Amino acid sequence: MIKKLSFFISILVFGGVFAQKDKEQLQKQNAELKKQISTLNATLNQTKQESKLSVAYLNAVNQKLTLREKVYNNTQKEKRFIEDDIYKRQLEINKNNRELKVLRKNYADILVKAYKTKGVQNKVTFILSSKNLGEALKRMEYLKRYSEYQDKKAAEITNKAKEIQKNIALKKKYVGEKDNLLLSQKKELTTIEIERKQKQDLLNEFKKNESKLTAELRQKQTQSKELERQIRSIIAEEIRIAKAKEEAERKAEAERKRLADLAAKKEKERIEAENRARLAAAEAERKKAEADAKRAADLAARRVEEERKVAESNKAAERKEAAERASREAAERAKAANEKLAAAKANEAAINKNTEDAKDAAEKKVMKSYGVGSTIGNDFAENRGRMSFPVDRGTVTHRFGRQPHPVFKNIVEENTGIKISVAPGTKARCVFPGVVSTIQVINGSRTVFVKHGNYFTIYSNLSNTYVKANQQVSAGTLIGEIGSDFDGSITLDFQIWNGQTPVDPLGWVSY
Repeated sequence: MIKKLSFFISILVFGGVFAQKDKEQLQKQNAELKKQISTLNATLNQTKQESKLSVAYLNAVNQKLTLREKVYNNTQKEKRFIEDDIYKRQLEINKNNRELKVLRKNYADILVKAYKTKGVQNKVTFILSSKNLGEALKRMEYLKRYSEYQDKKAAEITNKAKEIQKNIALKKKYVGEKDNLLLSQKKELTTIEIERKQKQDLLNEFKKNESKLTAELRQKQTQSKELERQIRSIIAEEIRIAKAKEEAERKAEAERKRLADLAAKKEKERIEAENRARLAAAEAERKKAEADAKRAADLAARRVEEERKVAESNKAAERKEAAERASREAAERAKAANEKLAAAKANEAAINKNTEDAKDAAEKKVMKSYGVGSTIGNDFAENRGRMSFPVDRGTVTHRFGRQPHPVFKNIVEENTGIKISVAPGTKARCVFPGVVSTIQVINGSRTVFVKHGNYFTIYSNLSNTYVKANQQVSAGTLIGEIGSDFDGSITLDFQIWNGQTPVDPLGWVSY
């Protein structure tokens, strides 16, 4: 039974390692959630003076309530982990108490046995009563080990008692953590109830002003349709202009290509003429070097033959020395002539190579000077999903496509982009390099169109702008300051169009 219980406790302790990690993870999550709640509180405090009856404000309240509930649920899980820890500590204490009881009983048995064994009790008599020296030594060793055994058992009792005290302290610690957690839970529940009431009050306020807000929403929908109509018209005109420009550019490109080809042909002919002259000179130099090399070789051969004849005829030493010197000079001249020949051949090969390189370089230079092939492509589509968000910090309150209103279910919104609620003073940023094609005033606010090849990014509801038409912009360039919407919230209307078709921006930017 004891073995089974020990095995069960071992499993609990082993699982406790993972439970501890889960508890720490929950604590980290709660810390992050509380940080987000703090940020939302700051945003709500900043915007409630402007307009409480806004979808952005309601979304922030809902988001904060959701985070609160997550914190409460995590606290519940953490409480269960602590209760498991307390239970395991109690099991350990019970196990340790049983083991301590056994140790004390065994130690008591040892002491009783020692008392009954008189020879062991009187160590000197026990040793001296030995029959011989060998037996005396064995008895001494026995007494030594017996004493060590007693000390070991006493130490085990002491250690087990300390272990019990340690587990009792841990249990008290976990109980304290649980008490603190229960207090925290109580506060969280109170806060959640308060915020649920605030949310309900806000919904009641929406319902109370339903007629007014519905009228404003319908007016805003009308304005959104007008905005969409104007955007379509502007983009259609931009596409028409771009196509006309592209056609004109294509014709100009063809003319530049024709002129460039003519200029490149003339330049190549000039280079080839210069090359023929250099090749002729190089060939003449090579032939001369070949003739010099042949003469030098013949002379060296004759000198060698003369030297041989001098050696054979055993003539005077000075004549022999002169012959050897002449032979060496002839060999050096032959070597120099061969080196000169090799240099001439290398020069001829280099001229041929340099000519081809010069012709290629000349063609590229002429094409560049005529502006052929200078159009720069863009890779907007290739960066889908990796573009920056149009604001540093904001919350998407209206998504792309047909979306039901979060309060008035009888109203369905048609959005060709997304709406992002931001803090006052927030600036819109360009999400990708491009060119500002136009800036329009639509529905009393400014709208900036940025062209990226066949794509457009559109930034609406700006109170003022920081760019101008035909300006090249980069990712992160400030476009303008975001203005207030009809309900008083500071909202950016952000859209992406592929030609004349709107696409969901959340599929393109990082959010």
